[in-house]
Amino acid sequence: MRGFKIFTGSSHPSFAKELARYLDIILSNAEVNRFSDGEINVKISESVRGKDIYIVQPTCCPVNDSLMELLIMVDAFRRSSAENINAVIPYFGYARQDRKAAPRVPITAKLVANLLQSAGVNRVITMDLHAGQIQGFFDIPVDNLYGSIVFYDYIKSKNLVNPIIASPDIGGVARARQFANKLGLGLIIVDKKRERANESEVMNIIGDVNGKTVILVDDIIDTAGTMVKAAEVLKKNGAIGVIAFGTHAVFSGNAVEKIENGAIDEVVVTNSIPFNNTSSKIKVLGVEPLFAEVIRRIHHNESVNSLFL
Repeated sequence: MRGFKIFTGSSHPSFAKELARYLDIILSNAEVNRFSDGEINVKISESVRGKDIYIVQPTCCPVNDSLMELLIMVDAFRRSSAENINAVIPYFGYARQDRKAAPRVPITAKLVANLLQSAGVNRVITMDLHAGQIQGFFDIPVDNLYGSIVFYDYIKSKNLVNPIIASPDIGGVARARQFANKLGLGLIIVDKKRERANESEVMNIIGDVNGKTVILVDDIIDTAGTMVKAAEVLKKNGAIGVIAFGTHAVFSGNAVEKIENGAIDEVVVTNSIPFNNTSSKIKVLGVEPLFAEVIRRIHHNESVNSLFL
């Protein structure tokens, strides 16, 4: 893998180290520090001239610090004559602000795309964008990986009784349908009314869940309010079990407490965001092998899409 180096910011260094291990290379050195007033200071500790650079940095909490750190690192590599700068962003922050849902609001996902390109990013590798159209906000290649690929084997290994796939809202139907088709299962929908951001009220179930184990599928689990309330309604409608799968474990506020005390039986997430798991109900699956294989394929000009067929 000559001409190829992996660096990491401070938001998820353990992910980057494991990624480098799967690629059988050593994680390269960059110093990321703070001045006394909080400004970010970056210094690349080795030559990157003419190299293909991969910067691993999910833009998770603290989102603004993680994003700014990534932009500063990109600028440092660009000014150090790197050949190509690839931003590996397992979790793409601000992806939920992808359209004008109300008057006089920003499209922040587009703003972030502009910032990354202006800083000098040549390619973005991310996973399960909240909305696929965000790829169109960029004028550079964007590889949006399907985190669901790591869930399939786990679901099969559970030997669930009468499993059925569920979307926790209307907006996630396409994602849930892909799951259902891949596993050869039926599909139901949880219809909810959202009064305000981060709050949801489950209204009814579209489909029959009586005597079935429901597999809820979503891309982000933030406050966990939707998942927990959906589990309550599903069980009231006869579901014998509810398992939730979410790619990105944002888990803000008292989300973990809600899961522990709620009707949901298990929550399965990936490690796209660093998470200190203290709950017996939460299972974390690693996606470093997936990202490592994608990076290997990109480096050797091989197909990435064929990995998900």
